Amino acid sequence: MSDGLLLGIWHSLSPLNLLFGFIGCMLGTIVGVLPGLGPTSAIAILFPITLKLEPTAAIIMLGGIFYGSQYGGSTTSILMNVPGEASSVATCFDGYKMAQQGRAGQALAISAIGSFIGGTIGIIGLTIAAPKLGEVGFYFGPPDYSALFIFSLLSMALLSSSSVLKGILMTLLGMTLSTVGITLGGVPCFTYGSAKLLKGIDLISLIVGLFGISEILIGLQEEVVTIAKSKLGKLMPSLKEFSDCTGAIFRATGLGFFMGLLPGMSGAVITFLSYNLERRISKNRMNFGKGAIEGVCSPETANNAACQAAYIPLMVFGIPASPSLAILLAALTIHGLPPGPTLFLKHTEFFWTIVGAMYVGNVILLILNLPLVGVWARIAYIPYKLLAPIMLGLSLIGTFAIRNDLMDCMIAIIFGVFGYAAKNLNWPTAPLIMGFILGPMLEAALRSTLSISGGSMLILLSRPISLIFVILTIVVVFLKMFFQKAEPKEAD
Repeated sequence: MSDGLLLGIWHSLSPLNLLFGFIGCMLGTIVGVLPGLGPTSAIAILFPITLKLEPTAAIIMLGGIFYGSQYGGSTTSILMNVPGEASSVATCFDGYKMAQQGRAGQALAISAIGSFIGGTIGIIGLTIAAPKLGEVGFYFGPPDYSALFIFSLLSMALLSSSSVLKGILMTLLGMTLSTVGITLGGVPCFTYGSAKLLKGIDLISLIVGLFGISEILIGLQEEVVTIAKSKLGKLMPSLKEFSDCTGAIFRATGLGFFMGLLPGMSGAVITFLSYNLERRISKNRMNFGKGAIEGVCSPETANNAACQAAYIPLMVFGIPASPSLAILLAALTIHGLPPGPTLFLKHTEFFWTIVGAMYVGNVILLILNLPLVGVWARIAYIPYKLLAPIMLGLSLIGTFAIRNDLMDCMIAIIFGVFGYAAKNLNWPTAPLIMGFILGPMLEAALRSTLSISGGSMLILLSRPISLIFVILTIVVVFLKMFFQKAEPKEAD
């Protein structure tokens, strides 16, 4: 493991990988700073560009955008009381109060330091846990993959929304869309006489539409916030403030890492849990909501630890914990690096290079976020209405460039409108992507499974690994039923 890690860090420091890692981290920071533009939509918009890159550089860049946005999201929360993304909402409670008191610089600094510590410890956990879990890949067969894919799809369907029906229907829709085109038997499916649809729906068009264009439409729908500038004040916290934050940082790291392992556990939920935990046990709990520095470092640390932990179920089992990671799952698949237990066996160098790039990227983000706080604060004042047309143009150009087909742009626009309507009606879009990606894989695994068993699905109960996933699926269903009453009801 140590040899692989050292080799991975060495490869991640190659000029090309370092360049794209830096670009990804910088773009991610900018994405986090800009209100209304989250990591999911940014990755979706830039996804087509990375398809022209070498696979390792492409994943490094997309990963940099993902965890870089977690750093940048705190900037607007602290300076303007406007979260750059959902996971930065909890940072507003005390971060903006600190800014009003002339302590914005201290809040931004402790946010970056906490993010660095949480992210680094999270990567260490990933380094240790992922390869160990990957060793079970020797024992995986078609029945095990069938049970794994069923568990992944059902988990995302159940945990992505408080409405079970909505999650399941979106998953089924994604699986249906994946069948458009020529089937394995050479028969056109859902083409309705269109020659353009014979080659199927392109995954890039679907992703750019659902997550990129829809977010642009959502951003334009919302009113532009009137922004009041806050003075940064002193940059570094005092020794006492560092001391007050030490316990909070390590508690938030532990909570964030373990919660990040759970599919469907969003960054917003994790940061609220961490904030509430600290508010209950902190010696300064009476100051929470009034400018407590622990109220800033706790959610930001937990958020970054959770981001690194979420790579473990993604790489080991192909289970994305968030829409952003669902797009990374698509990127891995398109580049011929399907995640799963065998990723560590067949693409060992790739895996360790990605892990090494995380360590390097975390250092890059600390360097970017501490000295350049003032720069990011100024970027936050760019009106969203100026950015939206640029982002829309990049989305459509990138979509067209994949297959040089205007039909792909039309599909992206259609699913952009669909995604916009779905988000306004509280319908989850991540299960649709999961269904689209894993649907064909599940079909192939089930064909092989039924061929091996002579048509009996009971084979899933006769193998230890598949039985574990069957039990986990049942557990997820019962947990969902148990907590259903505690979840807020969505408006239909």
